Amino acid sequence: MLLSTKGDYGVRALIDLARYANEGPVQRSEIAKRRKIPESYLDHLLAQLRRGGYVKSVRGPGGGHSLAFDSNKMNLLEVLETLEGSLAPMGCVTDLSEDDGRAVCGQQWIWQEIYRFMCERLADTTIDDLVLHEQDHERENAARYSI
Repeated sequence: MLLSTKGDYGVRALIDLARYANEGPVQRSEIAKRRKIPESYLDHLLAQLRRGGYVKSVRGPGGGHSLAFDSNKMNLLEVLETLEGSLAPMGCVTDLSEDDGRAVCGQQWIWQEIYRFMCERLADTTIDDLVLHEQDHERENAARYSI
């Protein structure tokens, strides 16, 4: 599976919103700058995440974007499926109709195993897990550069 920029940038935006959740609504321009996401593309992603129920937005002074619910309840599988659609590596993994011959292909079983493992791992990983991992990585890098 190759994650598109839509999936990558969408997850980056959610990580940013989770990290700054205690500071109130976050401006789109702040997310774009910190996460290196083009603002026009970020608009599209935030709208998609809002429709998916992950983000809420407030207009006007003091407005911005925030998470619609706690980041420790947002699993990566559902987020990526909202942004990307199916993550299956081949159609025969999820579409098992007998009509087209794909359902009996010799490689189907391995792709189903890979897909099942990937889905389990993504479902067990939350946006909060990614935030904690990012913070740990930043602390490790800071420790390496301290004098």
